[in-house]
Amino acid sequence: MTSQRSLYSQLPATDRLLRDASFSTLLEEFGHTRVVSTLRDMLDDAREHIRSQETLPGWNADWATAAKAKLEASQRSALLPVFNLTGTVLHTNLGRALQAEAAVEAVTQVMRSPITLEYDLDGASRGHRDRALADLLCELTGAEDACIVNNNAAAVLLMLAACADGGEVVVSRGELVEIGGAFRIPDVMRQAGCRLVEVGTTNRTHLKDYRQAAASGSVALLMKVHTSNYQIEGFTKAVSEAELAELGHELDIPVVTDLGSGSLVDLSQWGLPPEPMPKQLIEAGVSLVSFSGDKLLGGPQAGIIVGKKEMIARIQQHPLKRALRADKMTLAALEATLRLYQHPETLVERLPTLRLLTRSAADISEQAQRLAPALQTRFSERFDVRVEPCLSQIGSGSLPVDRLPSAAITFTPKDGRGTTLGELTQHLRTLPKPVIGRISDGRLWLDLRCLEDEASLMEMLSQ
Repeated sequence: MTSQRSLYSQLPATDRLLRDASFSTLLEEFGHTRVVSTLRDMLDDAREHIRSQETLPGWNADWATAAKAKLEASQRSALLPVFNLTGTVLHTNLGRALQAEAAVEAVTQVMRSPITLEYDLDGASRGHRDRALADLLCELTGAEDACIVNNNAAAVLLMLAACADGGEVVVSRGELVEIGGAFRIPDVMRQAGCRLVEVGTTNRTHLKDYRQAAASGSVALLMKVHTSNYQIEGFTKAVSEAELAELGHELDIPVVTDLGSGSLVDLSQWGLPPEPMPKQLIEAGVSLVSFSGDKLLGGPQAGIIVGKKEMIARIQQHPLKRALRADKMTLAALEATLRLYQHPETLVERLPTLRLLTRSAADISEQAQRLAPALQTRFSERFDVRVEPCLSQIGSGSLPVDRLPSAAITFTPKDGRGTTLGELTQHLRTLPKPVIGRISDGRLWLDLRCLEDEASLMEMLSQ
C-alpha cells in the first residue's frame, strides 16, 4: 500500500500539465474542454494501472505525447477512405459506387449555398423537390413521371403501400428474394399492408398462374422482382415483364417491377453481361419500375421509381413519401450522374463504375507487372509475391454468376502459416489509408481492377 501511495503521488495534477508549454499546441488545436477531459481519462487509467501493476504507466514520462495520440485517435473519422482491392467493384461494405467528379462538384455546391430545392423560380412559389430529376429520368427511360427516395428498399415499400392499397400482390415463388440485411420481399409486403399471393414454384412459374390468382378479384398488383443476387439454372420457366404487362392490361391490373440494379445503358456494348433496363420495361407496358441509384447506374444511394403519371402521383401524395424522401445532396449527385448519360460518347471515361467495369484484363495485368517488383522487394522475406490472373465481380447483387477477367498480386506465406497471413492483412488494415484485399486458397489477393491511384498505394505499402 505504501508503494502504491508513493506511485500515486508521482502522477501530475491536471492544472500543472495544462500550464506546461508542451500542452499549448494541444490546447490550441483541440480546445480546453477536450484536452481536460482526455487528461482526466488518462489519470483514471494511470491509477488503475498502478492498482493492477504496481508500476507507473509508460506515458507518465511524457503526458503531452500520449495525450496528443489519444486526441488524434478520437478525431479520426469512422468513415475512412480505403483501397478496394477485393475484386468487387460495387462493394456494399465499402460504399458501393464511386461518384463521378461532376457529382462530387454538384454536392459541394449545394452544401455551400441555398438552392431551389422546393422553390419554383417561375412562379416564386413552393415547387416539388423531385421535379427536375423526374423530367431527366423521363427523358432517359421513356416513363411518364418519376419519384426519388433514399434507396430501392424504400422505393419498393412506398410503391406497394401507395398502389396496392391493402390488396393482394401476386409474385412468383421464385422471386421472393432476400437481399443484404435480411431485407425480404414477403416482409416488405406485410409492412406495406399488402397481402402476398405466391404463384408457381421455385423454378417454374407460368402466365396461367398469375391469371388464376387474379380470378379472386382482390388483386391490386401483379409484381415482378428481378433476382439480381442469385440465379436458378436448369429446368426453369419464368414469365417476362412483357407477357405479364399484356395480361395486366387485359385484366386492368397494374404491373410493377422491382428491378434492383437499374442499368440505364446496354452493358453488352462493352462486352459486359446484359442487364434489363428500365426503358425496356416501360416500353413493354410495365406500370412502375423501381431501381437503385448506387449500383449499375453509378450514382449515389437512392431509390428511383419511374412509370405511369397517375400512379406516381399517388406515390408522391402518400404519407411515407416525406419520411423516405432524398435530401439535397443525394438529389444533386443523382442529377449530375444522370446528366452524364445524356452524353453517352464520354460515359465510360466520366462514370467511375462503368470505367472500372470495362477495364481490360490486359490493362490490369500490365499494372500488376509494374507494381510487383517493388512489392517483391518489400515483402519477399516472408511472402512469395506473384502476379496471377483472377476473376472480379460486379457486386451488390448485380449479375451474381458473371465474372470479369482481372489480375491480382498475391501474397503466399513462406512458412505456410495462416497467422502470418493474418498479420499481413491486419497490418494493411491499420495503414493511414487501409488496403482491403481478399483471402483465398491460403493467399492474400490484391485484385487491381479498382486501382486507379498507383502512387498512393505504393506509398501505403512501403510503410
